[in-house]
Amino acid sequence: MSTVTESVDVAVPVRTAYNQWTQFEEFPQFMDGVEEIRQVSPELTHWKVKIAGVEREFDARITEQHPDERVAWTSVDGPTHAGVVTFHRLDESHTRVTVQMDLEPEGLAETVGDKAGFVDRKVKGDVKRFKEFIESRGNETGAWRGDVERPHP
Repeated sequence: MSTVTESVDVAVPVRTAYNQWTQFEEFPQFMDGVEEIRQVSPELTHWKVKIAGVEREFDARITEQHPDERVAWTSVDGPTHAGVVTFHRLDESHTRVTVQMDLEPEGLAETVGDKAGFVDRKVKGDVKRFKEFIESRGNETGAWRGDVERPHP
């Protein structure tokens, strides 16, 4: 299993950064290869991705979500992965966003891509594009302020 961690400081308040991250259906605007995300329920998302010519669909379950602090998820089917995004208030108008993902490559192509640093570069690019997306807007496209707390399997 590989772990990727990336942090970025964004010039928006913690509430704005967190609120935007709860808008899963907007992820294709800043996540390379993500074609569509559908919010099935407050705890379940359905993803369609196309990365390096490989198309996949899978579900991911939100396992933990606390306003202005963190969002954690794990795959339900498809590629085995899990992650957490944390939000740290730096001051009134700046936030540090940290993404940590654990994933298990499937098959030869994904294993080679992982060893070549593809996943690491992709996550770093996605975090950079999130920064550009939220700073260029200055405000979030929506918000979900509910709490999710599921016991981990």
